[in-house]
Amino acid sequence: MDVLSFVIITYKAMMGEYIIYYQGKIIGGIYDDRFLVKPTASAKQLMPNAPLERPYDGAREMLLVEDIDNRTFLTELFNAMLNELPASRKKK
Repeated sequence: MDVLSFVIITYKAMMGEYIIYYQGKIIGGIYDDRFLVKPTASAKQLMPNAPLERPYDGAREMLLVEDIDNRTFLTELFNAMLNELPASRKKK
């Protein structure tokens, strides 16, 4: 019997940019038409040549995802990163 799993990708608009959530955890964002993800160990391993870029002045560097049309790669990337990401903070 096959088990269906649902991938939950959501976003939140923030000051003209978008924060991307994967299964409730912040995985990255879209900044100035660039898809940037947090530089986790697994993301660095899957994208060893990805440039590090700052989403905005003063922010920490993130990895630029250039292969944004490859669903198989993005699924592998997100799943690999998931356990390395902290849980999102609850609002008070």
